[in-house]
Amino acid sequence: MHKVLIVESQLVPRQLFKYIVASSGRYSITACIDNIDEADIFCARGEADLILIDPILSNGSDGLHAAGQIKLAYPHIRIILVTAVSDERILLRARNISVDSFWYMEIQRIPLIEIMDRTMAGEHLFPEHPPVINLGLTNSSHLTAREMDVLHLLCDGLTDREIAESLFLSITTIRYHINNLISKTGFNSRTELAIHAIRSGITIPGWNNHHK
Repeated sequence: MHKVLIVESQLVPRQLFKYIVASSGRYSITACIDNIDEADIFCARGEADLILIDPILSNGSDGLHAAGQIKLAYPHIRIILVTAVSDERILLRARNISVDSFWYMEIQRIPLIEIMDRTMAGEHLFPEHPPVINLGLTNSSHLTAREMDVLHLLCDGLTDREIAESLFLSITTIRYHINNLISKTGFNSRTELAIHAIRSGITIPGWNNHHK
């Protein structure tokens, strides 16, 4: 029976993962923890064959970085990143840190237990794109890559000048993209746009500063 370590800080998904593991008949729960720093203890003891890790933990720790470090130290341990956040930067970075698979909690086509089974069998399963999220009158699939770049930085609280400097564009171009975002979404202001973008999970404030 495969031993599963769950790293999740939110109660509802933690309970979901526990139920899936407990009812499988082929996996057992080693522990449920909300601090990624404790994961190494279980790995060193040989008490984890598979780890389910939420890359966005409420205590601010970087689940993505920790997952990459665990894979380097314990390459035989399978790791599946599980998240409800649709920010595409999570998926892009996950592909580069050698974790085994990736699963979106709320919008998925393959059940988690199947992802677990196939991952333990040696497959690497990643969705091609983040789930499509509604944002006002539009959705994430109708936003261009440049508009998403601007939106991420706007939600970080950067000024137009700071966004322009970060993206090596003119302030006029940045304002053009922001106005397009407001027009597409139907919100009344950039503040309203930013609030709804953060609430939707399309972007995570501070990601550019702390998750490079």
